[in-house]
Amino acid sequence: MIQQNYNPDVLTCLANLSNDEVFTPPNLVNQILDLLPSELWKNKEAKFLDPVCKSGVFLREIAKRLNAGLEKQIPQKQKRLNHIYKNQLYGIAITELTSLLSRRSVYCSKTANGKYSVCETFEDAQGNIKYNRLKHTWQNGKCSYCGASKVVYDRGESLETYAYNFIHTDKPEEIYKMKFDVIVGNPPYQLGSDGGTRDIPIYNKFVDQAKKLNPRFLCMIIPSRWMASGLGLAEFRKTMLEDKRIRKLVDYPVANEVFVGVEIKGGVCYFLWDRDNEGSCEVINIRGSEVFGPIERELGEFDIFVRNGRAVKILKKILTFKEHSIIDNLSVDKEFGWTSNFSGFHQKEKEGDVPLYYITKGKRDIGWIARKEVNKSVHLIDQWKVLVPKAGSDGGKKIPDHVLGKPLIAKSPSVCTQSFLFFFVDTKEEAQSVESYYKTCFFRFLVSLRKITQDATRSTYLWVPKQKWNTTWTDEKLYKKYGITKAEIKFIESMIRPMELNDEQ
Repeated sequence: MIQQNYNPDVLTCLANLSNDEVFTPPNLVNQILDLLPSELWKNKEAKFLDPVCKSGVFLREIAKRLNAGLEKQIPQKQKRLNHIYKNQLYGIAITELTSLLSRRSVYCSKTANGKYSVCETFEDAQGNIKYNRLKHTWQNGKCSYCGASKVVYDRGESLETYAYNFIHTDKPEEIYKMKFDVIVGNPPYQLGSDGGTRDIPIYNKFVDQAKKLNPRFLCMIIPSRWMASGLGLAEFRKTMLEDKRIRKLVDYPVANEVFVGVEIKGGVCYFLWDRDNEGSCEVINIRGSEVFGPIERELGEFDIFVRNGRAVKILKKILTFKEHSIIDNLSVDKEFGWTSNFSGFHQKEKEGDVPLYYITKGKRDIGWIARKEVNKSVHLIDQWKVLVPKAGSDGGKKIPDHVLGKPLIAKSPSVCTQSFLFFFVDTKEEAQSVESYYKTCFFRFLVSLRKITQDATRSTYLWVPKQKWNTTWTDEKLYKKYGITKAEIKFIESMIRPMELNDEQ
């Protein structure tokens, strides 16, 4: 039955520009705004900035809260609205299109000084939502501000340049020439840097730029990849983990639960940065109907952020053994020097050849290459190997999860392309022992704490302790060795699927 007076919020119906420029649903905006102190909504002097306006939803929802909060101080409604829109709300749009959309949703008019604008005191069409078309600053083929590729983004006047106003300046304070109490927003996430084959994160630049303005509070929703991985994010991750002004963090491992129909590997999170109050961080982890937290955490406890607080106790228990890491026996990326698309091998064996393991179109296969053609890591050719694919699960969308792809024992001699990492040992028996260890839930659970996206790099194995390779390892043996309790076992096995022989690769 259709409700006759149903009046939907148009901002809940917008299609996203892309997976990188995602419109924020109004209900999510209000969850983010709830992180802020409630007294802000009664402060007629407080100034708010959204430096990444797309639909204008952040400013619109802030206006609603201020309209209610300032009713006693400014009883006359029109006077109150004029004050809020003219003196408290400011935005910087990311494109010309989103500037028009933002003004329409905030001022109820595509021009701030238009006949139907809810604010009567603007003298120009932009009002307090600015947009200026900028050009990138090219240096050695890349933009010195955002890292965009000149090949991709050096465009004509008819196309959007994506030279975002807020981060294409050394002096963001000059845009409005004022101090802001609150900066909020949902920045663009990444840019294609060389024709779309390799994307670079950009959201970190918006967070860093916002901090330069030194607001009292900063709230942004960004991909969670910064917590453990991401191209060029090492310094940003270190800064975030060490920043004790991040007082609240809400993490969604599955982005589709926040942005319906959008896939963002590793999920998304939003946070509250409080300039004047340092301390531990209140962390909430939300997955489906399960809400874990809030719990007080030290973000900088490890070199990456362990997202699930329940896992920290188990990890600490294992680390107290102070054993060597299994990465002592793990190859580096491109150990033999060949990328995943290497094709300099043949399909039929010749005298003096060694088998070469590779993955093409998602399928594993074996080719042959002359031993003399192997010019890198020659000392590893004759080792027994347990090959493991670099591409693992989908980044945690499924629970329980395999986390890693199926292993494959390669006898001596052998080599492989970048599609695989491999554990190297001396004998077949040792390789079988490593393989049994890799298949345990215990092993893959420890990997999952550092693996936030599909790619399983060498560093994701750092917390897996090295064992003696003279036995078949089982979860039961490992749980007993490390004193894992029944409750902890239940938690581990709720997160990690058993790896059986008939499972998919």
